[in-house]
Amino acid sequence: MKFITKLVRNEDGATAIEYGLIAALIAVAAITAMQGLGTQLTNTFNTVSTKMAG
Repeated sequence: MKFITKLVRNEDGATAIEYGLIAALIAVAAITAMQGLGTQLTNTFNTVSTKMAG
């Protein structure tokens, strides 16, 4: 019975999972932001390249 009570009180596993989910959410947000920034940067370089060539 003590083992089950101790197991129910132990929240280390739940905390680790929560931190993992938060890290995954931050990673997805960062990747999304970087993709948008990369697209804008590519467009800017293409515009500058076109104006310099022409």
